[in-house]
Amino acid sequence: MSTRPTGRRTRAALALAALLGGSALTGLPAPAAAADAALTVQYRTGAGGATADQSEPWFKVRNTGSSPVQLSQVKVRYYFRADSPGASYRFACSWAVKGCSAVTGTFGTLARPTGTADRYLEIGFTPSAGSLAPGADTGDMQLRFHRADWQTMRQGDDYSFNGSQTSYADWNKVTARIGGATVWGTAPGGDDPTDPTDPTDPPGGGQTLFDDFDYTSHTDPALSAHGWSVRSDSGGPGVPGATWDPSKVTFSAPDGNSVMNLETSTAGTGASTTHTEVLTKNTKFRNCTYAARVRFSDAPAYGPDGDRVVQTFFTINDLKAPMADDYAEYDFEYLPNGGWGEPSNILYTTSWETYAPDPWQAVNQHSESRRSFAGWHDLVVTIDDSAITYYVDGQHFGTHDAAYLPERPMSINFNQWLIDLGGQASTAPRAYDQQVDYVLHVKDRVLTPAQVTARIDAHRAAGTSFVDEVPAS
Repeated sequence: MSTRPTGRRTRAALALAALLGGSALTGLPAPAAAADAALTVQYRTGAGGATADQSEPWFKVRNTGSSPVQLSQVKVRYYFRADSPGASYRFACSWAVKGCSAVTGTFGTLARPTGTADRYLEIGFTPSAGSLAPGADTGDMQLRFHRADWQTMRQGDDYSFNGSQTSYADWNKVTARIGGATVWGTAPGGDDPTDPTDPTDPPGGGQTLFDDFDYTSHTDPALSAHGWSVRSDSGGPGVPGATWDPSKVTFSAPDGNSVMNLETSTAGTGASTTHTEVLTKNTKFRNCTYAARVRFSDAPAYGPDGDRVVQTFFTINDLKAPMADDYAEYDFEYLPNGGWGEPSNILYTTSWETYAPDPWQAVNQHSESRRSFAGWHDLVVTIDDSAITYYVDGQHFGTHDAAYLPERPMSINFNQWLIDLGGQASTAPRAYDQQVDYVLHVKDRVLTPAQVTARIDAHRAAGTSFVDEVPAS
């Protein structure tokens, strides 16, 4: 369970070319391109306005050399400037001659940004794309990307964008590489395609848990098979007499993207209050990177507002005894209506060393921000041998000391619950929603938020909705 900071469906296998195509913590040299290897990239736009709901760079890649080229060795980069430092993006393929399942798209951040580019979309190919014979091309690839929050994009000042190019023509403001060597185009000044330790490329390796929450209901057999438990027992935290109702954990796919929803409801009494929680059955996660995309809510889905609700993403292990020093917990906790002495919305990140429930004692460190966090947010926490670091939407939120590092593995949890019934005296029924888009864990690797985004994009481009490579502890 999460405690207060101040006291308290499997599809295809991974497309390895997409996930191992970037740098690892220990870089491996890229295979060299053949001496006679040559490509050209033709580009057109499917959305020519200076602003658009989504950018639509369409490409054809042609082999202009004298030898066949394996497409799994080819990377094409389209360079753009993010609308804001914390903006995140999603890639999609509308149609491709080679088939969208053979085309991947990941995002990276340039080490040395320019006035027209600080990010790139990198297009790659899975082995199923085959090879290009001399003189052959890939055919049409109708690609697109959009902001994760679906806000309007500015693209008129992007390095690789040309709004007037509505039919295919050679375009040297995108680059093409074979085996890491640039064979076409001119990159902006901040790009260095031959650096094997570029920290913005999606890192390969690392035993991974990824779940896109593509399930039909809380009774979907795949949910349990994939290691998740939906809580149904009684007990804390929260309102005495409340129950944890698995039927209030539901799944949907708005805009084609699968989402898990946790509903918490009450009519002003303990007996009428239902909380929700989803957690991994195994406690096997320790040092590494944890990430989730979570939608917090300020207002109820229906009924009067004001309840002291807690919306969370956290990791935890069990407290074996009061003040046991091998306890660990790392929380994101959003209180839209305040609580624990706070009058209004606040987001906490908290790292726990230990606690005692009665009488209450706590050893923890926390960071907070007192503002609304309603809407979707990318949450990342990394744990290495020296610190615990929290990020929200790509921005540093807080770093906590080595004294709070975990001694034992933990589970991964999401829950939503009411602290008490003091925030709203009404007996009118009301309910609050917390949604989860994905969760990612990469064992023993500390990723930047940009690398997390690239890893998520690679999984989705490969059609992977679930993978768990993390061994049981």
